[in-house]
Amino acid sequence: MNGMVAMRLDELLRRARERLAEAGIAEAATDARLLLAHITQTGPHEALLRPDLMVDAAHVSTVLDAVTRRAGGEPVHRIIGRREFYGLPFRLSPATLEPRPDTEILVDAVLSHARGRASSRAESPGVAEMRLEQGAPRILDLGTGSGAIAIALLHELPEATSVAVDISAQALETAASNAQLNGVDMRFVALRSDWFSSVRDSFDIIVSNPPYIETDAVASLEREVREHDPVAALDGGSDGLSAYRLIAGHADPYLMPDGIVAVEIGAGQAKAVVELFARNGYALVESRKDLGGHERALVFARAQQM
Repeated sequence: MNGMVAMRLDELLRRARERLAEAGIAEAATDARLLLAHITQTGPHEALLRPDLMVDAAHVSTVLDAVTRRAGGEPVHRIIGRREFYGLPFRLSPATLEPRPDTEILVDAVLSHARGRASSRAESPGVAEMRLEQGAPRILDLGTGSGAIAIALLHELPEATSVAVDISAQALETAASNAQLNGVDMRFVALRSDWFSSVRDSFDIIVSNPPYIETDAVASLEREVREHDPVAALDGGSDGLSAYRLIAGHADPYLMPDGIVAVEIGAGQAKAVVELFARNGYALVESRKDLGGHERALVFARAQQM
């Protein structure tokens, strides 16, 4: 094991934390605990509860290798290979973004409409409204990546079904694996498609967390993002709005009557995205802010439905 020897759990944690702090990792203590807990299969507070627990040489070597990777800028959840989103575990791959807490705002917004929108409609709802009222919407997730959005929605809406679209075959493999991991694979269809190009049906909900970083800004992102997240999932074109133009301009044939389109946006993009959708016949139904106070999720419906 390269001369490695067994080590006490608290000592290994201390070494890992110090190495990450020396490398300038802001969350050195947290990341050290996460790596140690994952690799040694101990609890996150085990070093406090059982500081003298011995870690064998093989695991010591693996932990310190992981610490070196983290010190070099690889995100902790990339090293672990999975990340929690909406209380569910998700496997990661080089073709997928890490699901992040801000995107949970988008899921919350969609769930609010899927559960409550139809009940506020006329006393004699239409077919789409009835389906929503029964908790069985059909969902199209554009640019699904790890499948986090679609799978979280399926987990919360037991009668819902989803088609999850991505242009990357590797991303779709990861998404399908995550659907199985979370027990929703029977209601989840992975479809390789360049946005709507291979979609052949209509949906009650169209949802997307598309790329929205301006091309010139990608190179200035934090290294954990620019070196490890797929560029195609980040680069939103010269003004960051390319995907929104495409979604707003092409969603109509794929949206059921009384359906909604929900998108995540970057900080400061709300006004431009709302105007794009308005030019294509959509009205803003709701805007939700993230914990930083930025508008993060927008929900649209056809203007004539309002």
